[in-house]
Amino acid sequence: MIRVQSEDFDFGAEIKALSRDNHQIGGLCSFVGLVRDIHPDAENQAMTLEHYPGMTEKMLEEIEQEAQTRWPLEASLIIHRFGRLEPGDQIVLVATASRHREAAFESCHFLMDWLKTKAPFWKLEEVDGKGEWVEARDSDDKATRKWQQ
Repeated sequence: MIRVQSEDFDFGAEIKALSRDNHQIGGLCSFVGLVRDIHPDAENQAMTLEHYPGMTEKMLEEIEQEAQTRWPLEASLIIHRFGRLEPGDQIVLVATASRHREAAFESCHFLMDWLKTKAPFWKLEEVDGKGEWVEARDSDDKATRKWQQ
């Protein structure tokens, strides 16, 4: 399941809904990404996430489908927020569920690595009224390469 939304999500409710009534699930792994302090000494800071509606959801569906092809998943969930977010706000939730823990761990890790490099989101970091677009990081590309077949 994929959702791209501006509103916050309830982690506990989302995890409960993902595994509800599926007693084949033996392991569930999740990751929640949060906005961190960009500059701890700054008074005003935020991150604005932009996306291209339609294209973003399509790419997230392709990434999720790739995980379902690689691992025997019972369920998966990707929620990614957009808009203006402040330190401590939730950005993303990725969760995978499988009969066995290893598939849940690996697929969750895979989804986050691929989201960082393949999902069409743009980040603007704002510190004390000045904005700067965030460039892709080499470390994110390196993390993605380990999953390429």
